[in-house]
Amino acid sequence: MSVAKVTRNSLRERDLFIEPDLTGAELREANLARANLCRAELSEANLARANLTGANLSEANLSRADLTDASLTVADLSRADLPSTDLSEAHLLRADLAEADLMSADLTGAKLTGAELREADLSGADLSGADLSGADLSTASLTQEELEPATGDENTRLPADLNPPAHWGVKTDEQAEED
Repeated sequence: MSVAKVTRNSLRERDLFIEPDLTGAELREANLARANLCRAELSEANLARANLTGANLSEANLSRADLTDASLTVADLSRADLPSTDLSEAHLLRADLAEADLMSADLTGAKLTGAELREADLSGADLSGADLSGADLSTASLTQEELEPATGDENTRLPADLNPPAHWGVKTDEQAEED
């Protein structure tokens, strides 16, 4: 395998916007902190326990990828395709998942504290034990039934038609008026 020598003059501006195809790549435990993977093809990739802290994965295709226990703190996953992706136990603290497709994603035990989930599609997602404390789901697509197994707090912003599950211990406006 040859290694290309890259000099500043050999790079053209268009080369800086490569959309890598990493379909099915084995990237388990890889350190990809702050990597620019915008619009990357990562479907079916194994990124279990990978460090993607601060990575740019906006508009990336991560469908059916394994991101079990991955660190995605402050990562940009806006408009990313994540259907049927395994994000169980993933660390998504303050991650941007606005407009992301998370249909049927496994978010079991995921830490989504302070995450941005506006206009995200969580239809059919498994939120069992997911921590949504302080997350913004105000315009997300999900049902009350999908929300029930998750945890959250008084700072979790929910769509107008959903209520915090009783086990959150958060009073709704209606409950506060009854007291």
